[in-house]
Amino acid sequence: MLTKRIIPCLDIKDGRTVKGTNFVNLRDAGDPVELGAIYAAQGADELVFLDITATVDERKTLVELVRRVAHVVNIPFTVGGGISSKADVSALLNAGADKVSINSSAVRNPDLIDELAQEFGSQCIVVAIDTRYISQEHIVHTHGGRRPTTLRTIPWAKEIEDRGAGEILLTSMDTDGTKAGFALELTAQISGAANIPVIASGGAGSMAHFVDVFTEGKADAGLAASIFHFKEIEIPALKTYLRQQGIEMRLTD
Repeated sequence: MLTKRIIPCLDIKDGRTVKGTNFVNLRDAGDPVELGAIYAAQGADELVFLDITATVDERKTLVELVRRVAHVVNIPFTVGGGISSKADVSALLNAGADKVSINSSAVRNPDLIDELAQEFGSQCIVVAIDTRYISQEHIVHTHGGRRPTTLRTIPWAKEIEDRGAGEILLTSMDTDGTKAGFALELTAQISGAANIPVIASGGAGSMAHFVDVFTEGKADAGLAASIFHFKEIEIPALKTYLRQQGIEMRLTD
């Protein structure tokens, strides 16, 4: 079994880390650079920073934030929010990001996935899918989960891979912030069909939920936010627990 990854996610609004439920009712969770440094020291495998209002406000993810993070973090980190061109990606990678995550811009212009993969390499292109179950279908949403599209989630995930993305970041809007567990059935469907890593996001509330998403959900990585931000679960304890449950984890210094 390949080693699984634990990835704290820092949703950023106005330069601060925030967390809500089902993408709304946001509350402050601290300084993203400080939190990132703490998680890196605790043994997180990677970090994800998402500027959750960048697309909505038609702003760009703050390159300066990436520079600050790169100075204090020694693990790979992904940045997303408002990225829509090669120039955006180049600026973020040059500032120190290891990967970029695109969502709304990929839906609007799927050819962008091909272009970015060819220009920068698949390994640093993550395509995020925000999905909600509507009328018996999993439907892709954009603009921080605010806009439903006509895309069905499972075929879109396959297209993302075919176009050259290196990873899929799958967030269930139905489970996000509920702490009731990941969307296991959907995650398993996409992970089982994909030949690229799938990061599961949305719903982590206990250590057992990570076992479920790595086994039943077949995910390559488990991403969570509030349980880490508000110290409900500590990363070292989580990784110890997962090893005890037979989940192969990356070794940390």
